[in-house]
Amino acid sequence: MRSTVHRYDFDVTTRKAGQSLSDDPSLPTDPEAGVDDERDEPVRPRVSVDLPPAQIHTVPEDEAAVSIDNVRVDPLSVPSTGEIITSVAIDAAMGDSPSYDPPARQAHTGASFGAPADTAYDQSRRGRMRGEASARPEPATMLTADRLLENKRGSRVVPEGRWPKLLYTVSFGAINRGDSAKVRAYKELTTKIDKPFEGGTRFVPILTRKGGVGKTTVTALLGMALADAREDRIIAIDANPDRGTLAERVSKQTRSTVRDVVTKASSIQGFTDFSTLVSRDETRLDILASDTDPLLSEAFDEDDYNVVADLATRYYSIVLTDCGTGIVHSVMRATLQRADSVVIVSGGSVDEARLASETLTWLEANGYGDLVRNAIVALNTATQGTNLVKLEEIESHFLSRVREVVRIPYDPLLAAGSVISFKDLKQYTRDAARLLASLVVEGLPSRRGA
Repeated sequence: MRSTVHRYDFDVTTRKAGQSLSDDPSLPTDPEAGVDDERDEPVRPRVSVDLPPAQIHTVPEDEAAVSIDNVRVDPLSVPSTGEIITSVAIDAAMGDSPSYDPPARQAHTGASFGAPADTAYDQSRRGRMRGEASARPEPATMLTADRLLENKRGSRVVPEGRWPKLLYTVSFGAINRGDSAKVRAYKELTTKIDKPFEGGTRFVPILTRKGGVGKTTVTALLGMALADAREDRIIAIDANPDRGTLAERVSKQTRSTVRDVVTKASSIQGFTDFSTLVSRDETRLDILASDTDPLLSEAFDEDDYNVVADLATRYYSIVLTDCGTGIVHSVMRATLQRADSVVIVSGGSVDEARLASETLTWLEANGYGDLVRNAIVALNTATQGTNLVKLEEIESHFLSRVREVVRIPYDPLLAAGSVISFKDLKQYTRDAARLLASLVVEGLPSRRGA
């Protein structure tokens, strides 16, 4: 840094008390000596003093990083006395901070602080926890618990799983390796099942051309897995015209059937009225029973099903329909017209697999080829003859026609044909039901028309 010497000049005049300048003998009288005879004023000598260079303050980098830019305030923009001051317009000083952009101005541009303007809201919110506004409108699904709840030290998340939890406990919380691989897989599957929907109810019929292959059991398992993982409402409708037994898979809470729903349709004003006509199990699955009288069940036709389905769309996000074996029945036409996906149930024997495949052929021949390609085949391995056939060959056949195949294992609780308690099933049975539910949800459109 170049140093500069500053020189200051000033006058020095000495005089005794009571003595005029003209009487002072120490002052010269000769004009050449510096005295003006005409004005009788002395010419003061000049004294020069050299001062050290001025110290220039240099702002450290850490101080400059948090400093406030100098800006000038326009006095005309300040309200007069007596007015309420709400804001003062300031402009960046010319040459001082050309890159300064007031926050209010950034807000008008729609850009979020600390993120580019084209940041999508489908990214993780863990890196955006300071309240920045998104560049695009956010859907309601972005209001998650991870985003809104404070993660304080006192509220540490205890890992799940036998060994991770044990290690966390013995180390007094110092070692947290996270959930076990099994728990992570379980939560990932739950997230898939809990996929949000927009734009109306999704319909999934469960059907096959042969009876006795476990179609009603698969409907109950699928509904329980969906209701157990999702927060919205799930209902399973027994549309079997041949005396369906779906309502017998849960504890009955009402004697009402689909016929009562059709009869009381005009008086149903809300979910409270509708809920009195269904039975609900421990997973929150609602089941609407079919008519118990075979003579009346024959009267349940396409128009009646549409009445029930229209009411269900008011209160439920997913409607499962347990269809009968009569594939040409009028109810089947109404069911398929509303279907977003289908589940085909097949047994493990030769004739059961062949009839399930013929069901796919019938759907393709009647204009439902899209449903076939998006279908899921539930292969019930608890039927007779399963041990004598090659299940791999049955799976490979169906995989050439449908999207996925899921094996439903044998479970003593299911074989009893009575009330199903989802939590009391074998773990591998619950896993198969959850896998089936995740695959079904995966094939449903997130938005209507998508």
